[in-house]
Amino acid sequence: MDQRTELSEFLRSRRARLRPEDVGLRDTTTRRRVPGLRREELAQLAGVSTAYYTRLEQGHGENVSAAVLDAIARVLRLGSAEREHLGRLTKPPRRRSGRAAARIQRVRPALQQLLDAMEGVPAYVLGRRLDIIAWNRLGTALLGDFATMPPEQRNMAWHVFLDPAARELYQDWEGKASDVVGILRLDAGRDPDDPHLASLIGELSVKSEDFRRLWATHNIQDKGHGTKQLHHAVVGGLSLQYETLRPAGEPDQVLVAYHAEPGSGSAESLRLLASWAATEFQAGPSERTAGPSAGSSAGAPAGPSAEQSR
Repeated sequence: MDQRTELSEFLRSRRARLRPEDVGLRDTTTRRRVPGLRREELAQLAGVSTAYYTRLEQGHGENVSAAVLDAIARVLRLGSAEREHLGRLTKPPRRRSGRAAARIQRVRPALQQLLDAMEGVPAYVLGRRLDIIAWNRLGTALLGDFATMPPEQRNMAWHVFLDPAARELYQDWEGKASDVVGILRLDAGRDPDDPHLASLIGELSVKSEDFRRLWATHNIQDKGHGTKQLHHAVVGGLSLQYETLRPAGEPDQVLVAYHAEPGSGSAESLRLLASWAATEFQAGPSERTAGPSAGSSAGAPAGPSAEQSR
């Protein structure tokens, strides 16, 4: 990802989504050649010269002060994840060595044990570039049999855009897809030189028109919490809340866990799904079609390897 191009396109896209009345300006023109605020309007509101802001929007983010960035972010009404992204785009990128970018992603054994102990809660761990690097049995039952997938398909973005089953699973597929793209673009801002991330974005861009459309919006999203409406082939409709937790000492990993409202129909459906999974996924990894990197922790049938990576 070219950082100067990304900065330019990001600022343009955020400016285009605002109307003059959104920021307290009176629009005295009957027709605008481009949507959103003009550069001079944004510069005036942020307290900088039009020439200064124009240079910034052209991708020249070096030496911009934190105060100016705060003012521009305020006018553009950026959220916390967008502010982080803007700040990274105006600073020299954090370069990872090729070895660091390609290193195998692992979860700590204790974290895998915690996943396995969460028998009534579908859960998985995401690593860099949304790679799915660990999961429990109910997570497999809900989202797919990760142990049998090729490593390049054990990725949330690949799952959402290139797995046809995802469009059946997520009732609001468009919302899920938009969130995934926003998280992936935030990751791209953090690690612009990651060759695996570049390869993933390239594959998705070639194979998915929806990905190309959403990528062009430059929306930014961080992993969070909320509710998902799902339709599972075995138990039908599910309304599940999800939480994103960051393991201490693992800045590139998050644990995502789904749960149902106690006493709800979805809670009963999760119990049925867990019962089904106990039968469906009872074979050990050596008896299944998992790839050479698949494995399991003791006592966790068909569990994931802690060394799976793209």
